[in-house]
Amino acid sequence: MPLQAEHELHRRRSGRNIGLALVLAAFVALVFGLSIAKIRQGDLMQAFDHQQRASVLPAEPAAAGPAANPVAAPGTPAAAPAAAGGKP
Repeated sequence: MPLQAEHELHRRRSGRNIGLALVLAAFVALVFGLSIAKIRQGDLMQAFDHQQRASVLPAEPAAAGPAANPVAAPGTPAAAPAAAGGKP
């Protein structure tokens, strides 16, 4: 006869631990399988490296030159004569 009999609570906890271990192993296997599947399709994969690439940028229209009549922002020295109604 064993010195201490295993309590029912320990048996239930052991069963839960085994179940959780199986779920965790299944999740790891799923992530690993998806990673392998994505790596095998390497020609379709592009890295996300926080840098703009010319291949994905939209085409730019012709470069616009400076405006013919620039407007100064309010509160700047260039805006003061125009606000007074006079010519600079």
